[in-house]
Amino acid sequence: MIWVGLTGGIASGKSTVARLFRNAGAAVIDADDIAHGVIRKGGPAYAPVVESFGAGILDPDGEIDRRRLGEIVFKDPDRRARLNQLVHPHVFVQAEAARRSMAAADPDAVILFDVPLLIETGAHQQMDRVILVYVDRATQIARLMQRDRLTLEEAERRIDAQMPLDEKRPFADEVIDTRAPIEEIERAVKALYQRLRERASSKK
Repeated sequence: MIWVGLTGGIASGKSTVARLFRNAGAAVIDADDIAHGVIRKGGPAYAPVVESFGAGILDPDGEIDRRRLGEIVFKDPDRRARLNQLVHPHVFVQAEAARRSMAAADPDAVILFDVPLLIETGAHQQMDRVILVYVDRATQIARLMQRDRLTLEEAERRIDAQMPLDEKRPFADEVIDTRAPIEEIERAVKALYQRLRERASSKK
């Protein structure tokens, strides 16, 4: 088994790269999916998040409105840090449980942990390899404005709330630039997956 961190930034193309790795045969653990689950009603972070941010973040069904919560935390670094403090421990516990289960099922598995804040949280230090999904800032802004229907100011604020991709590069063992055509990205992912699979087999 090889434990691989996949990271990037908002609108960098990380989800596309994760999908291509899954198609190639990798097992993927999505930190965002876990985070969404832990803040759902009944989840371990639901009550602490509502207590910290107030009932104004709830939708009519009593679920946390992630868009409303996002508007709050992307404007305020302290509140963003507080949200991460409440959510991240649960995400990492569940991710580790999933990793153990996947490794038991396939000792040669390439297990990708898809997490935006891999480097910021220090989790990259636990990885066998780190892959950075990279794109230039201008493309990142344009994609985010189109995808989420944001203004330029809103898009820049969300990007500025994260560690710049250029600062993440030194931590990466591999960089996948998503400005390339999708066919080229897919070929690169397949080739990298095969190298990782060989490395996983040789670790036994």
